[in-house]
Amino acid sequence: MVSLAPPPTATAAPVPLVDLKAEYRAIKDDIDGAIAAVLERAAFIRGPFARRFEEEWAAFCGASHAVGCANGTVAIELALEALGVGPGDEVITTPLTFIATVEAIAHTGATPVLADIDPRTGNLSAPAVEAAVTRRTRALMPVALYGQPADMSAFGEIAVRHELRLVEDAAQAQGAAWADRRTGSDGTSDATTFSFYPGKNLGAYGDAGAITTADAALADRMARLADHGRETKYTHDAVGYNARLDGMQAAILSAKLRHLEAWNASRRALAGRYDALLVDAERDGLLRRPHRAPAADSVFHLYVIRVAPERRETVLDRVRSAGIEAGVHYPVPLHLQPALAHLGYRSGVFPEAEHAAREVLSLPIFPLMTEEQQDRVVEALLAALDG
Repeated sequence: MVSLAPPPTATAAPVPLVDLKAEYRAIKDDIDGAIAAVLERAAFIRGPFARRFEEEWAAFCGASHAVGCANGTVAIELALEALGVGPGDEVITTPLTFIATVEAIAHTGATPVLADIDPRTGNLSAPAVEAAVTRRTRALMPVALYGQPADMSAFGEIAVRHELRLVEDAAQAQGAAWADRRTGSDGTSDATTFSFYPGKNLGAYGDAGAITTADAALADRMARLADHGRETKYTHDAVGYNARLDGMQAAILSAKLRHLEAWNASRRALAGRYDALLVDAERDGLLRRPHRAPAADSVFHLYVIRVAPERRETVLDRVRSAGIEAGVHYPVPLHLQPALAHLGYRSGVFPEAEHAAREVLSLPIFPLMTEEQQDRVVEALLAALDG
């Protein structure tokens, strides 16, 4: 059992869910230098900084190719469209994720098909996906929820068996791994998509995204689609998008990438300490700690516990009242979102996703979090659970 620090004073500063200000202060010289370099060269739209980051990101992931783009949502759209997914096709994914996953499928003209989750990890269930495959299924899209990859080995087998495309939405999983293979590395999927939204483990100072792949022709198609379908400056062989990665965000990402391994190691250590501090509460039935799939190496973008649904909102309110900025990811599963009512799903069709949505509670976790901050989170949480 890990011991808690002495109780904090009543004037202690709030503990944020994520602390981007502290992160900037820690690497201020790196960031300021990167911004100054872009300004000096006026390389704002793609250009050398975007190309450099693409090379660095591919190397980090163990991928042959990386294509930078404007954000994580369009990364999915580019991957699906370049793979030939469109009207009349179905793409199977999870109901427990941010709506961007399904938005991107819908924007290609394909039909999103949802399948239930594994109740232990919260990730898409491979048996549920297998049962959802039809003759119209064109692709599978597991999501690496909270920083832990889904069972990519199982999804790879399903994709091969049914001759389907496999796209991994790794928006929350920069640096994670499944079966010792880093997310986005060659052979893990046809394409892996990433978001660099500011709060991600590797975050830009605005929107940015990327796709990795082993397929050179696919990478070329995605890069052209992201840049108005250009073959040359004024020759366009496809109707594309204005979805380029801009130079400023690319330079910032390159500066921050040098710190990502250490930041992920810090997140893992903090998650391990949470586990130790909360073991008795789980034993007493007050909560459930995150489940680690044996083959998964999570980067803990979020540390998500589960509490009894009838108590979740009360616990959340009490924790927040104690100055702890906890949150809920995600309170309404996608099949119950008003915007997706046309898909025809009803309450109860995905019971595991609905159970999770009523129980999940995200605790603060960020690389520069102190033990004193973490102790305050645990103290406030245990007090809220005992109240």
